[in-house]
Amino acid sequence: MNQTAIARSWVEHANGHSDFPLQNLPLGIFSRPDEARRCGVAIGDAILDLESVLAAGLFDGEAKAAVEATRGGALNAYFALGSKARVALRERLLALLGEHSEHQDVLQAALYQASECQLHLPAKVGDYTDFYVGINHANNVGKLFRPDNPLLPNYKYVPIAYHGRASTLRPSGTDVRRPKGQTLPAGQSEPTFGPCARLDYELELGIWIGQGNAMGDSIAIGDAAEHVAGYCLLNDWSARDIQAWEYQPLGPFLSKSFITSLSPWVVTAEALAPFRCAQPARPEGDPQPLSYLQDKRDQANGAFDIELEVLLITERMREQGLPAHRLTLSNSLSMYWTVAQMVAHHSVNGCQLQPGDLFGSGTLSGVQPGSYGSLLEITEGGKQPIELASGEVRKFLEDGDEIILRARCHREGVASIGFGECRGTIIAAN
Repeated sequence: MNQTAIARSWVEHANGHSDFPLQNLPLGIFSRPDEARRCGVAIGDAILDLESVLAAGLFDGEAKAAVEATRGGALNAYFALGSKARVALRERLLALLGEHSEHQDVLQAALYQASECQLHLPAKVGDYTDFYVGINHANNVGKLFRPDNPLLPNYKYVPIAYHGRASTLRPSGTDVRRPKGQTLPAGQSEPTFGPCARLDYELELGIWIGQGNAMGDSIAIGDAAEHVAGYCLLNDWSARDIQAWEYQPLGPFLSKSFITSLSPWVVTAEALAPFRCAQPARPEGDPQPLSYLQDKRDQANGAFDIELEVLLITERMREQGLPAHRLTLSNSLSMYWTVAQMVAHHSVNGCQLQPGDLFGSGTLSGVQPGSYGSLLEITEGGKQPIELASGEVRKFLEDGDEIILRARCHREGVASIGFGECRGTIIAAN
């Protein structure tokens, strides 16, 4: 057995931690009151300040270069170093935080309670692309609008995506201001303007790009996984009534650009390695990917087994002391295309990807009710309201509602790891 899989940390609360045991070690950008932003590593309920550990002289070689690249309050330069630097830093952190570390006293002074720190976006995002690789979501939504033809013919040939708005990416905990826009009320021929009435969430994975490519070059499918620095949770908040009016013929615009929430920790590709698995076989009769999207190693080991969960807490539930209501329990295995296929396709025309670019996976719904990744699917467009223990019902989100995304990886004989939370609370429109 790989010893890392069972290793323990001298940081006692990290052992068996639901999200951040020694086996995870995600990176993020944090700050303390009146102090500058800097890079930290989540370990249990604490954050290890890498700047302080660097100042103590506990890094050298490639691990030192990796930490130096995190300076400035963003991980873009670190992402650009690629997997060799990530592995060197990870191995050094495993030694420093492992139970037999010789540097516990020095490191203890560099540990801060996460609850006392503020977390920020981990990178400066130049470009954000939202994909649509959750085939069950695509089918469910397609059936609502095109019952006889839910999936358009290109879906099984092309990893569909649209270019999102990087300027409104925000870390978990940022309030979600209800957007305003044009909508076309049922039975009317002209639109009206006002606050969105059909506000929704979307359960997605976020994919952080590491090393990029030169403009005009493409990233081969066999190399594409090496260009991914890590993963997070992503909530692609959606104004469904605005979306329904605006999306033809060019797709989402104001219905998606008002805010996108991210979990702040970057879970590295190396931490997720034990949870890689074969890409689920395509249904019989589906076309095989074109040659530039086909790679045997990627098909054998390019998918992830990540459990995904969505919870809802309303204002009344908080007042009554009720627990959160689970809306969704899904899995990343619903992805029709692998992450490597997304990277290869995005760059095949010569589009330049850059360190810190962000991809969204698209909504990751399962096949059965209870695993749908949006209220649009759960309520069938508002036709089947959700009943809550507080006595309330929900077709779409109301002011005061909070949505929480969580993710967890499980495997026999391996320590479970998580992503932390991605939270957002709806506040009234201006």
